[in-house]
Amino acid sequence: MRVEVDARGLACPKPVINTKKELEKLSDGIVVTTVDNKMAKENLLKLAKSLNLESNIVKDEEDLITIEIFKNGETCDLAEAVIEENDDLENRCIFITKDSMGSGSDELGQVLIKGFVYTLTESKPYPKSILLVNGGVKLSTVNEDTIGNLKILEEAGVEVLSCGACLDYYDLKDELKVGSVTNMYSIVEALKNSSNTITI
Repeated sequence: MRVEVDARGLACPKPVINTKKELEKLSDGIVVTTVDNKMAKENLLKLAKSLNLESNIVKDEEDLITIEIFKNGETCDLAEAVIEENDDLENRCIFITKDSMGSGSDELGQVLIKGFVYTLTESKPYPKSILLVNGGVKLSTVNEDTIGNLKILEEAGVEVLSCGACLDYYDLKDELKVGSVTNMYSIVEALKNSSNTITI
């Protein structure tokens, strides 16, 4: 069976959600999704990978991208994905929403967030993931005081994920120094699957 999803003009994370819904309906077949931006393309490829499904880029033009995702009767729901065993990691998520810590003095807050990220590198087990949204994406792009320590965590197996829409908003996508770009669908799934979430 072949199902087509036209996700052109849809904001993140709708292309991923609409595609996943169609995949869940299929026992065997192909879902072909058309999008109009590279961020949506990358998010769809990540979706296929997370579900252990084969994908193929049929067309890749500036504002017209078509991706096939193949389902052969066996799939893995993202919410049921097996977490690899790692003694240095625990199923915990750090959700950072700004580039400072606490309220009051922004200058003090920036010193505190620098110390917080550094202290994470010295405290095991590490969290499974660090999610950066809104002003938090500055920690993985322009804040040299935190980039180095985030790289230490990433090298140890911690997922460092920066919100793509937030990077776009602050015009920082080309400045990403550590980790990878993610989308709201993946952020929600990471938060749902975490046994403990710490919000900063």
